[in-house]
Amino acid sequence: MIDENVIHSVVRDMERYAEANNVPIIEHDSIVYIAKYIEEHHIKKILEIGTAIGYSAILMSLVSSDVEVTTIERDEKNYKEAVKNIKACGLDKRIEVVFNDALDVNLSGYKFDMIFIDAAKAQYLKFFEKFKYYLNDNGTIICDNLKFHGLVEHKEKIESKNVLSMVNKLEEFSDYLKSNQDFQTEFIDVGDGLSVSVRK
Repeated sequence: MIDENVIHSVVRDMERYAEANNVPIIEHDSIVYIAKYIEEHHIKKILEIGTAIGYSAILMSLVSSDVEVTTIERDEKNYKEAVKNIKACGLDKRIEVVFNDALDVNLSGYKFDMIFIDAAKAQYLKFFEKFKYYLNDNGTIICDNLKFHGLVEHKEKIESKNVLSMVNKLEEFSDYLKSNQDFQTEFIDVGDGLSVSVRK
């Protein structure tokens, strides 16, 4: 039995933890958009690349009692925090956390209605190319942070070579989505920028 008061309390604690420990979690407007998308498209099985502390996995799973999430996290501290938070919410039967680098994971036999990518920005193209094969017909891949805090549109403000390299890769990824003949992609201007790619 899911206790909404407990979940509300855990989620607030997670937001405070994320801020105090500089853990990036999804922006409010973005998760509201995604939750609505899940509801409207009757999505049941979700794969998430990049668990962090379990924040978005928990919020996605709360859309409906039918939603099940498999989420992958490579950072051990974040993985343990996510497992703790998911268990505290009573959602450990519906959210499976995989501790591994997503590019090393084999999900043979799994199929998903939606894949949510919110991990290493420089690897988005590799993630998309690898996990699109786990998508059901007419399934959707949603990617977060395509604006990268507004820096994609204002590269002149970037001083770090590493950040510039990451922003360039995000731009290349956006171009890849625009020209991809297998998916119809829409870029959504909410939060830090989302792409919604539906398999044709």
